Amino acid sequence: MECRTDFSQWFDLPWQDKALGLENFDSIMLVDCGNYGINVTIFNSWLVIALITLVSWLVTRRISTGKNVSKMQIVLETLVIWMQKEAKETSGSGNRKYFSMALGLFCFIVTANLLTFIPWFRPPTASLSTTMALALIVFMAIPYFSIQNAGIKGYLKKFIEPVPLLLPMNIFSEVFSVFAMGLRLFGNMLSGVMFAGILSAFIPFIAPLTMQTLGLLTGSIQAYIFALLALVYTSSVKKEEELSIT
Repeated sequence: MECRTDFSQWFDLPWQDKALGLENFDSIMLVDCGNYGINVTIFNSWLVIALITLVSWLVTRRISTGKNVSKMQIVLETLVIWMQKEAKETSGSGNRKYFSMALGLFCFIVTANLLTFIPWFRPPTASLSTTMALALIVFMAIPYFSIQNAGIKGYLKKFIEPVPLLLPMNIFSEVFSVFAMGLRLFGNMLSGVMFAGILSAFIPFIAPLTMQTLGLLTGSIQAYIFALLALVYTSSVKKEEELSIT
């Protein structure tokens, strides 16, 4: 199978009409191998993951428990403690099993938004395929954690509460509420990219920096909301004794 590679499209993005964000970046193939390939969204997602991995390795390779602590370690510890607190308050449990997933989702979305300061970087969260994939992670995590907490019987029981007649409605609510998270994140991120691109066409020097700063703020808020909702949904089913305590 012959593969064609063309990364010039990735570097040319900010200088073309594509910068307006009105096209589908999933269709721009950087590596094309027939029925398979790597588009801009996938490539940028890999860049985000690689950056998170690199920063995590750099911070933790010389981690210290003494007084001489690096600034990066302080930032990382602050983020971890904050997310642990949110996980405990949201789930109503001191168990940290929800924490890793929520922190991973938060870091991915925030990093993707931070990288929008690079002119040719299109955030993967502005693609529906990425946001729905993140929502799918939460969707699969719900039964996983629910069965861990209350068993299969306890998980299935929630679909017939308060009355069995609501079974179809509860199933629909389970599916729609989770994937609505992906649609909400996609809508907010795409609208920001489009608005910044259109405004930049009229005010090319002032608008980009202003809109990127505003986009970073709103993107961070969206990352927090997504992670918080993930915690709410995945910790919704608990053991009966745990429910009586909370």
